[in-house]
Formats: sequence, structure tokens, C-alpha cells
Amino acid sequence: MTHTVEKIGGTSMSRVHELRDTLFIGDRKGSDLYGRVFVVSAFGGITNLLLEHKKTGDAGVYAQFANADNDRGWHEALDRVAKAMIAAHEDVLDHPADVERATEWVHTRIEDARNALTDLQRLCNYGHFRLAEHLLQVRELLSGLGESHSAFVTAMLLQRSGVNARLVDLSGWRDEGDITLDDRITGAMSRVDPASEMPIVTGYAQCAEGLMREFDRGYSEVTFSKLAALTGASEAIIHKEFHLSSADPNLVGQDNVRKLGRTNYDVADQLSNMGMEAIHPKAAKTLRQAEVPLRVTNAFEPHDPGTLIDDQPADQPGVEIVTGLDVIALEVFEQDMVGVKGYDSAILDVLKRHDVRIVSKVSNANTITHYVDSSLKVMKRVEKDIAEIYPSAEIRSRKLAMASVIGRDLSTLSVLQRGLCAVADAGHSCIGAAQGPRNVDVQFVMERDDLAACIKALHDAFVQPDDKAQNKTLKAAA
Repeated sequence: MTHTVEKIGGTSMSRVHELRDTLFIGDRKGSDLYGRVFVVSAFGGITNLLLEHKKTGDAGVYAQFANADNDRGWHEALDRVAKAMIAAHEDVLDHPADVERATEWVHTRIEDARNALTDLQRLCNYGHFRLAEHLLQVRELLSGLGESHSAFVTAMLLQRSGVNARLVDLSGWRDEGDITLDDRITGAMSRVDPASEMPIVTGYAQCAEGLMREFDRGYSEVTFSKLAALTGASEAIIHKEFHLSSADPNLVGQDNVRKLGRTNYDVADQLSNMGMEAIHPKAAKTLRQAEVPLRVTNAFEPHDPGTLIDDQPADQPGVEIVTGLDVIALEVFEQDMVGVKGYDSAILDVLKRHDVRIVSKVSNANTITHYVDSSLKVMKRVEKDIAEIYPSAEIRSRKLAMASVIGRDLSTLSVLQRGLCAVADAGHSCIGAAQGPRNVDVQFVMERDDLAACIKALHDAFVQPDDKAQNKTLKAAA
């Protein structure tokens, strides 16, 4: 049969009881309920408590355990996770028996995790064992708890509503052996019939490769894309709390944005580079190679087709989205750089060692500037390492921002020239700008305080909302 594989993010999962009445069931009946495989994230905020807060860096169970001077910190953090999990499912489950069952699941799984971490800590008191060698497995074990919980609760919620929902737990809890991601997915799905069942699949999958080694917290989209590719899905669908639109409505105005509707994987990659992920780039590559189109929709508007992402080129040149992010400019000036090879590779090695993500780069005869997504604290360590390699170089890090104008085909639009003029007409100036020959994005660098105004100026210059009804839909969704 033809089926879709659909992913729901953590923020939307916290409203899964609303999705039951719209996305999962809605006006569907009988066989129309099926032919859909759902991959779920943990309830909103749970992964932050299990690992560390994604934005603030506040320590969760993992961070407390990895840096523990005593047992108290991570034990208390695990207790906070249990309370948050119980509060999350109490908010979405209606039947007292379901709440009781889910709470029992939480207590059992949390205590199992506590015992596992205690045993590991005790084992590492012996000189032959090093805790650092096991931290990746600890991180994966803890992270998988969140998705297992949300999938368990969602399957139970749907079953109570008369849906033949089936829990597919890929977390490998208490499994023996070590299998690949492909085998983990195909083995679990071989026993599932999407034509008569609604599989609720965990976003985390335990496997020999170790998803968090390469993808860290982007693992759920990797599981989602692999599942779609391996099962031959007709479409992969990501349900978000908003539509993919031409800019942030809060910056440019609700009435001025337009829904993308259609774009391609090139644009999705550029969005990821600017920190506005429609999907993880590696997950997008998996779908692209499997020729599975991706659709991004608003989870709470199930009848809206959202935005389709595939490999099709644009019918005509046009700007599709304007976005931006804060960056740090790492500038290395060395008079002896002229005509000498190897300077850039040494800088790249340092950035890689400190896990610094590069957004863009420019260079001339004696200066290399990397625009990176990082903090000044990390960049101070980067500067120190580069100075040891090039002691005569002048090195500095500067807080800036970057706006990007993105589209499948920007040829013939004079985006670079018109964009600089638009920023200047708005009373601001650009420190730098860059355009590559592929004609999919143009980047403008400015002071951080000017970013919001520059995005609005660029959006006003290049994007003209042409569908009032569409804009009303976006406004209502926001």
C-alpha cells in the first residue's frame, strides 16, 4: 500500500490530545485512519531535563551525571524528569486508568535508568574502567526515555479513542545484541501492517552506529527519514506549529508574509545553514537519495497542504524566504599568508576541534574571516589555539549578525545590488555581503542590533504577498 511517514515535534506533542481530534483522527473513519506511520518526539521540555537545556545550557540528568562530584545532583535531576513526565501525560490523557498506567510506566523506567547509572558509576570506581568512555551510551539511554514515554502515551491515547494504534519502540531498552539502524527499523516494521494499524514510532532508535555520535539531538529526524526511505513512503511529512513562510511574521508583520507552498532541498539546506531547520541536512539527504518528497505542514491545520519540498526547480526566478541569525566573525590577519597554502586548513582543524559550526567564509590575500554560530566564550579558546599555531597573526572575534535572502533560483534578480540598496534606504549599512554562483542565497552581514530591521527591509524589497487568503491563514495559525 501507499503510506506516509509523519513526524511530530516536541512542542506539538505537548498538545497531542488536540492532535488526536484533528491530525490523527479528525473526520477520518475506518480504513482512512490508516496508511500513516507517526514518528514522535519527547513531550516539550523533557529532553532538556534529560540532557541539558538546548538554549540556556542548564544541566539535566546527563550533564549532572557526567560532571558529578557526588550522587545528589543527578538523582535529583532524574526525580525532576519523573515529575515532568507525569505532568505531561496528565495534561493529555483523559481516562484515569490510562493516567495510572502511564505513571507506573514512568516510575518503572526511571528507576531502571537510575539503577543502570548507579551500577555504571560503581563500576567506574575501579581503575580499569573510565566513565568518559561510556558517556555517549549514557546520553543515548537517557534521551531515549523521552521518546519512549511520549510514544507509549500517544498509542494509549489513540487506542482509548478507538484507533488501532501500535507502539513501535526502537529505543532498544533491555535488548540484547547490537544491530544497525537499518536492521533496527526494518526488524520492527516487518511485524507492522500500516494498512490496518497506526504505528506510533519512537524518534530515538538505538543502533550500533550511535545516532548521537553524529547527530546529537537531531536524531529523531534521522530516524524519521530512514524510516521513510526504508519503507518506501510516498511522502515524508513534518508537522510543526507553524507554516514555512517567507519570514518571521513577528519581524515583518503578519499581513506581509506568505506561505512557501513549494520549494526544494537546496532551499532546505540553506535554511539549515541559517539555523532555521526544516529538517536536518543529513536527514534531507536520505530522503533526497530515496526520492521521497518532504512536506512541512502546520500540525493544527490538517487540511492545509503546507509546503512541499522536492528536487523540482523553480518555474521562474524568485525570492522565497528572508531569514537571519547572530554570528561571530573570526578574523585572522597574517601578512605572511600571501601565496602560502595551509593557513585555512589549520584554522578549520581548530574550529572542528572546538565543535564550532561555520555559516560562511570570506578571504583575501592576507585575511581569512569565518562567520560562525558559536559563543564568545568558545571563540576565546579558538583564538588561543590559533595564536599558538600562528603567533604573529592578528586574531579577533566580533559579534555580528547575518541576514540571508534565499530562493530556488535568484538569477536575474540583482539580489546583491538591490539588497544593499534596500538596507541603505532603511537607514542601515552592511559590513559585508556575499553571493555564490549557484544563485540560491545571498548573505548580508551587519551589526547585531540591525538584524531585525534589515530582515524587514530585505523582505519588503523582494517578497510581495500575493495571496490574501493565505496570509489570513498564516495570521490565524500564529
